Amino acid sequence: MFSYIYLASQSPRRQELLKQIGVRFEMLIAAPGEDTKTLEVPLPTEKARQYVERVTFAKSAMALARWQNSGKPWAPILCADTTVSLPDNPASEILGKPTDATDAARILKMLSGKVHEVLTAVVLTIDLQTNPLCLMQASEAEFAHLTEAQIDNYIQSGEPFGKAGAYGIQGLGTAFIPSIKGSYSGIMGLPIFEVNQLLDFAKVARI
Repeated sequence: MFSYIYLASQSPRRQELLKQIGVRFEMLIAAPGEDTKTLEVPLPTEKARQYVERVTFAKSAMALARWQNSGKPWAPILCADTTVSLPDNPASEILGKPTDATDAARILKMLSGKVHEVLTAVVLTIDLQTNPLCLMQASEAEFAHLTEAQIDNYIQSGEPFGKAGAYGIQGLGTAFIPSIKGSYSGIMGLPIFEVNQLLDFAKVARI
């Protein structure tokens, strides 16, 4: 049984959720010079589910290489990635992290008044001999109709940046979500039910 895992993410939301279920973890974050942003560029005609799974597996492989250079003892490595999608629309199939304020406004206007999909893939590398395990969680979230002023004020808060779909349901963005169908923690970026299944399979202890 493992007493802890490595978390290959700097997301404070993912850290909070792991703490919530009593998982001990150490950070295994990207080293200076690692190019993770290139991984997040969608491939031509790539669908959202294919995209988020590909990106998560790629980040998992990078995290494994990072561990191999760290000199640290082995523990399972957990990676996750989230994307937002308005399916069947090539312009909104994959709504990632906004590049700037203009891009954030574009994304928020696309989501305004619509139901969108939030996809989070979780990959756990149990050991060096076993292929990484992946589970996908899909939820739907309804977005309220936003005025130009609401969009501008939200962007000025800084919250849209660094978040898929340019909003955070755990922050100010929760005021824009009348309803969800699925997993609240999945929309936050780490679906606890699926993570718990992976950790049970890997025999990871809880506090």
